Amino acid sequence: MTIVGLWIPLITPFRNGELDETSLTRMIRHYAAQPVDGVILGATTGEGLSLSDEETDRIVLVARAELAEAKRQMPIFLGLSGGATVKVLKALHRTQMLAVDGYLIACPYYTRPSQTGLYQHFAQLAGNTDRPIVIYNIPYRTGVNLGNETMLRLAELPNIVGVKDCCADAGQSFDLLRHRPQGFSVLTGEDALFYTALTQGADGGILASAHVGTETLAHVRMLLRQGDQRAALAAWRAYADTPRLLFQEPNPAPIKHWLWRTGLIDSPELRLPMVPISDALAQRIDQHIEGLKARAAA
Repeated sequence: MTIVGLWIPLITPFRNGELDETSLTRMIRHYAAQPVDGVILGATTGEGLSLSDEETDRIVLVARAELAEAKRQMPIFLGLSGGATVKVLKALHRTQMLAVDGYLIACPYYTRPSQTGLYQHFAQLAGNTDRPIVIYNIPYRTGVNLGNETMLRLAELPNIVGVKDCCADAGQSFDLLRHRPQGFSVLTGEDALFYTALTQGADGGILASAHVGTETLAHVRMLLRQGDQRAALAAWRAYADTPRLLFQEPNPAPIKHWLWRTGLIDSPELRLPMVPISDALAQRIDQHIEGLKARAAA
């Protein structure tokens, strides 16, 4: 499987402390009609660490059923993470029964293993599933950076097919794009750097802001693929303030507020330790939404 294009790390809607399946169904139907190339469930934006096994199973079941109902062939990946290889292996084995096409697996957090430990961690995971794995390299969350030498060794394994790149090192990202083998996908996870990453050769993005800017982000990528960089830059400049606004406070709280205000979910509820956005940011987002509506109507 080749991982390219625009992927959404879907939020998980809650209401009164429970999984909100009504809103989840509405979201899946909505994004099934959008220019989205794949969806990731239960990852960081999906508050995956707060989900029970039963909730994870239900989210996958609902998403798969709604995509089938919409007759949309869209791959579903499941987010996994943990600080101990044996625990991630257990999660991997448990979820083999689920109708997912692959996994997005973050580097081990908190433990800060060596590069040898990181290689062995992902090699063991890859050896215990025949499904494709996308590595999630985000050192400012996990405390450890998976270096390019290790990444390229892992890319030699047949079912490690790509990386969600949030290494926060422009030089490392550029060198990975230069040296990666054919068939190994690099997708940025930095919403504000989507345009730059594409111009340097990235295959797409796994972007939380794609919840609200789906068509614009897909359009920017399409224009660049067509060679129209001037139009792509103009479209990106018009959109660039949106991801900045959505990451003013911890993700996914601002996105949930936006989706609630626009009627896609019934509540902006989060699970602790995540909390609702401030009144000041809520006002800014509301004003931004109204401004977009006004421009669309003009």
